[in-house]
Amino acid sequence: MIDDAPGGEPRRSAALARPYAWTEGRTAPAVEIAVEALVETTAAGRAEAGYLTSSAQAEILELCLRPRSLMEIAALLALPLGVVRVLVADLMEDTLVIVRDTLSDTATWDERHDLMERVLHGLRDL
Repeated sequence: MIDDAPGGEPRRSAALARPYAWTEGRTAPAVEIAVEALVETTAAGRAEAGYLTSSAQAEILELCLRPRSLMEIAALLALPLGVVRVLVADLMEDTLVIVRDTLSDTATWDERHDLMERVLHGLRDL
């Protein structure tokens, strides 16, 4: 949300600034993660969850005790997708989550169509 500060200058709302503070202002993850990619907490992530300094990362680890798509995580946490991508990429680098791509570069049109249907149904269920 953007509103006008005195003098007519746009000002970012604190609600948006805080999530980007969690990523230290980073908007691009170290690795690209597709919105439909499935994220799951590893055994190391389960053990480490209580020791994380970022509450958002701890929430991601809790949510991903069962596989969830990147888009689903963003929706459930009400966070921008870019922020979730960065946080998940950080967790992945620390081996606290694994990310499973749902399609390969050689996927057929039928596989891609099926995935789009599953994502659409998942979004409707949210």
